Amino acid sequence: MGMLKGANIRIPAQVVRIEVGWRTGPGVPDVDASALLLAAGKVRSDADFVFYNQPSHASGAVRHEGKRPAGDGVTDTLTVDLRAVEGAVGSIVLAASADGGSFGRVPGLHIRVLDAGGGAELARFDSRDATVETAFVLGELYRRQGEWKFRAVGQGYDSGLAGLATDYGITVDEPRQAPVPPPRAAAPSAPAPAPAAPRAAASSPTVPSRGVPAPATPAAASRPAPPAKVTLTKDAPTVSLAKQGGTSGAMRVNLNWQMLRPVATGWGRRLSQAMAASTSLDLDLGALFELSDGSKGVVQALGNSFGSLRQPPYIHLDGDDRTGAVESGENLTINLDHINAFRRILVFVTIYEGARSFAGLNATVTLQPQRGAAIDFALDECTVQSNVCALALITNNGGDLVVQREARYLVPDRGVSPQRALDQAYGWGLRWTPGRK
Repeated sequence: MGMLKGANIRIPAQVVRIEVGWRTGPGVPDVDASALLLAAGKVRSDADFVFYNQPSHASGAVRHEGKRPAGDGVTDTLTVDLRAVEGAVGSIVLAASADGGSFGRVPGLHIRVLDAGGGAELARFDSRDATVETAFVLGELYRRQGEWKFRAVGQGYDSGLAGLATDYGITVDEPRQAPVPPPRAAAPSAPAPAPAAPRAAASSPTVPSRGVPAPATPAAASRPAPPAKVTLTKDAPTVSLAKQGGTSGAMRVNLNWQMLRPVATGWGRRLSQAMAASTSLDLDLGALFELSDGSKGVVQALGNSFGSLRQPPYIHLDGDDRTGAVESGENLTINLDHINAFRRILVFVTIYEGARSFAGLNATVTLQPQRGAAIDFALDECTVQSNVCALALITNNGGDLVVQREARYLVPDRGVSPQRALDQAYGWGLRWTPGRK
C-alpha cells in the first residue's frame, strides 16, 4: 500500500524483505541501500551499520542481500528478521545513498516492505521531492507496544552517506591531506636522506570501493574533538546557533521521556500511577512557525500537518512515538539552509492521550544541528495539571537563530485546546479547528 510521508503501519510479518528501488538510465546515479540499528536514537557502535561493505549484523537480524536488475529498474535489498532484533534496539533506520550524483536525478525512488515468507507487499513509500540530496532516510522499522511498525520518513541529506551516518552516531574517517612543509631558510650543506617510500595500505574488506567513507576503526588517527555540548538552564537559557556552528544543514529537535516513580502522596501520586500503568501514553511534538513573509502555521501530527523540509515552512515532523525513552522519541527537523525564511519557531509538546498532565514525566529536549554543537536541556518537573508545554522559542536575530529554553507548562481554560492555549500565551494569532490523527 502507498504511504504518505510521516504515516505509519503495523508490520504483521516476522521476517521482512526491504526493497529500495529506482529506474536506471543514462546519467542516473547508482543507489545503495543501508540500515542502522538504533538504541535510544543512536547506534551502539559502528557494527550497527549494515551496508554493502558490512553486509550482515552480528545478531543476524539484518542482512544486505545486494542488487537485482529488472527491465529498466533496479532494487537493492535488505532482509530483516524482526524476531532476532536485540531487545536494546528500538528502531531500524532504512536509508539509501547515491553514488555519482544526487537523488534529484534518480527517477522512481521508492522503498517497499514485503513479507519475506509469502512476498506480499506490506508497505510502500515513494519519494517524489528529492533535489540535491545524496543520502535519504526512506523509512524506519520501530517497536510499538510489543509489535513492529513501519514509518515513511523521506528525510534527505546533502552530505551523503557520511552525513547520515554521523547523524546517528557512526564515526567516519575523513580523508587527510599531507601537511605542507614550511619554507626552507637555507639549503643544507649535505643532501638530506630521501624519505622512505610510503608503505602500500593492506587491503581490507571494510574499505568501500565506491568512495563512501567506511566506519572508523579503533586504530584510526586522533581527530579534533567535536564541539562541546551546550546545556541550557534557567540561569543561562539562550544560545546562538551561529556561535555554535549551526548555520546550515538539518537540525533535529528530539524529545525523549521516561516515567518517574510515583511520588509518595496526593493527586500527583495517583496521576503518576495512572500514567505508568497506561499502555497508550501519546505525547506529540510540534511547532508553531512564523515566516519572514508573514505566513504562520503549525507542524504537528494532529491533522496530519507534518510540514516539509524542501518548501515552506522548511520544518518537518518525522513521525509519532508513544514510548519516548525506549525508541528514538519524537523528532522534528528544521532546514537551516533557509534561516532567512524564519521569523520565529515555537517548539512544543502536548499530551494527545493516556494522561491528563505532565506530572511524573522526566524529559530531555535536544537540538542537534547537522554542523555544530548539540544543545539540550531538561524539563523541570511539572507542578500543575498541564497537558501542553512550550519547549523552546527560536527567533531570527539578524540572520542568526537564537534558541531560548522555555520549559513552560500551560493550563488551558475549560473548553480551550492545548494548541489554542499556546497560541494565546505567545500571541501567534492563528484560527483553530478540531482535528485528529
